[in-house]
Amino acid sequence: MNRISVADQLPDVHRRLLTLNREVETARRNADLDHAVVELVKVRASQINGCAFCTDMHAKDALVAGVTARQLAVLPTWRETPLFTRAERAALDLTESMSRLALTQHVPDEVYAAAADVFTDDQLAVVIWAAAVIQTFNALNVTCPKPLPEQDWPI
Repeated sequence: MNRISVADQLPDVHRRLLTLNREVETARRNADLDHAVVELVKVRASQINGCAFCTDMHAKDALVAGVTARQLAVLPTWRETPLFTRAERAALDLTESMSRLALTQHVPDEVYAAAADVFTDDQLAVVIWAAAVIQTFNALNVTCPKPLPEQDWPI
């Protein structure tokens, strides 16, 4: 079935979402939050939400940000490995909770508290916004799929 391109149908709304994404990235830099943490958030949310386009894009961006190929390979099972820092683990746990709201209807206090314990308020706000924004992109791209780029990306 052919599906519309929501970006083409409402280009002004799409531009605003892209602008919001850039503002979150600016806030990340201003809060001195490790770029790798935010890219891990984006990859993990995209995996959970089944968005191949965003998973592909942000896996490549994560490598550039310093995430290792090994970390990306085990990301769905991050809890079982020692490969992630305390901050990365807190961000991933919060992201997973936010990505499963349809099932749980809440983010557990202990998950939020663990993130609040390792991040400043500004950094925590960036993690939350990054997870929320990528999930919006995931919802759009899963509903109206964008094909993966044809070229493979170098590692």
